Amino acid sequence: MPGNQLLLIGLVQALFVLLVAPIFTGLSRTLRAKLHSRKGPDIFQNYRDIFKLIKRQEVVPAQASWVFRLTPSIVMATTLLIAMVIPILTLQSPLGIAGDLIAVVYLLAVVRFFFALAGLDSGSGFGGIGASREMALAVLVEPTIILVLFLVALLAGSTDLGIISQKVAAGEISYYSPAVWLGMASFAVATFIETGKLPFDLAEAEQEIQEGPLTEYSGRSLAVLKWSLYMKQVVVIALFLAVFFPFGSAAVVSTSSLLVSMATFLLKVTGFYVIAALLENSMARLLLFKAPTVTWVAFGIALLSFVFYLANV
Repeated sequence: MPGNQLLLIGLVQALFVLLVAPIFTGLSRTLRAKLHSRKGPDIFQNYRDIFKLIKRQEVVPAQASWVFRLTPSIVMATTLLIAMVIPILTLQSPLGIAGDLIAVVYLLAVVRFFFALAGLDSGSGFGGIGASREMALAVLVEPTIILVLFLVALLAGSTDLGIISQKVAAGEISYYSPAVWLGMASFAVATFIETGKLPFDLAEAEQEIQEGPLTEYSGRSLAVLKWSLYMKQVVVIALFLAVFFPFGSAAVVSTSSLLVSMATFLLKVTGFYVIAALLENSMARLLLFKAPTVTWVAFGIALLSFVFYLANV
């Protein structure tokens, strides 16, 4: 595909994720409420919350530096860039060689780093505790993500996410391989954790410490940060789908193929949120020091998949 066409698709992907991300978080809240036999908010409540926050006055702590002020813009811009890099609508990365899984891992780390740093920079003890929890989860989850991505890169012979998607879609990377489905299982657990689900987080629980980095934000900055976190959930799921379930993504660019690709992506992400809501409904929130008991299991499965790859099983 021509470079200009791919760049245009990247921009469409970023706009698409920007627009649909609040719906999925709203869907998650609605599903959990229904499972608890509560009425709950409708799936569009997040849009109303965002626009209400944008109209409100913004207050910045006196001790906060440029980090606190610029973090919402940095997190939003980085998340949009990730949405452009991952092959969401097509089997090629819209940014070509920049669609490298190592670049995506680093961009996700940038989002987490500035989010946690802003919590510390706010000067709030509550924000500091939330930031430390954010970084602790990163230490526990990122090794699993990196190991699984390294495994699929070895299987595909490339770190290009587009090439990995094409080889999975073409069946060159087979699901019959234990290394693949074990890697898929561990990556699914890591994706579940990264999207801020129970038992690790509760995204709308502002009174709890996981929302700590957001404690001192208000007005437009809070709206931008919340919107960015909704988008981060979708791009993490999109990364999982691009690596293990690229089916339905367009092999050639046309209006009809892109519309089909969009519809397929929405269905796949909806399926993820429905399964996540069912799992969340059966769990209580974990204390942070108990989280490693789950994350180490996920890392162990990822390690086992790598051993199977080395043994050529």
